[in-house]
Amino acid sequence: MTLGQGTRSGILADRMVDANSGTAISDEAAGQALAFLAEMSPDLRGAAILDSAGAVLAASDRPERWGEDVAALLEVADRAGGEPVEQIHIATEQGEVFAIRHAGLAAVAVTERFALASLLFFDMRSVLRDLASGNGGGEALL
Repeated sequence: MTLGQGTRSGILADRMVDANSGTAISDEAAGQALAFLAEMSPDLRGAAILDSAGAVLAASDRPERWGEDVAALLEVADRAGGEPVEQIHIATEQGEVFAIRHAGLAAVAVTERFALASLLFFDMRSVLRDLASGNGGGEALL
């Protein structure tokens, strides 16, 4: 996989294109996906979905901050492992952070403590899979 112009190595993958129409994923579809994720994850404090260039497609608040913080998180994780990571889980006394890359997109979620990691990763991956396939985010799961 080659990196898009202006994309830093190891941060995000190529810009994902809807396989059915050849168009980029819309902010509206990403917003619907984020709303679905929030509905499915009651412990969610905040979340964002980013494209391959690191641009925030949808965020629970302050999109510019999510873009910067997600890029930094993924860069540190990639450097620590020596190669791009697919998923990240960080747990602290105050809460948990989950990040996942799938099909050229990235999703990050911040939750209350003791969120079910396997369930949240499943939901996040499903939402990204739906977005990447052009089904929006979450409709295929209903």
